[in-house]
Amino acid sequence: MAQVIWLVCVLCALALALGALLIALKANTTNSLVQFVLDAADTVDLGVFSMDDGIKQFENKKGKPEEIKNALVNYGLGAVAWLVVGRILDRIIRP
Repeated sequence: MAQVIWLVCVLCALALALGALLIALKANTTNSLVQFVLDAADTVDLGVFSMDDGIKQFENKKGKPEEIKNALVNYGLGAVAWLVVGRILDRIIRP
């Protein structure tokens, strides 16, 4: 059971990391694979690490959001959080 929980947490962290990478590279959002990864990242960010209302929001001088910085910081923090929580749960469940 501990391995399954760890795997789920790693997959969630991977979705967030890939989402941040795709946004940083300005990937084609009309591509179905890119859209799938971004949707998955948006789902597993749990609203806490959201790009629209995450932990840290960056804006340019005109007050517009900086999408790349927001994605790298918020999705990056989300990925780390998933890995930490996964490892803690793994250690608690596994004797």
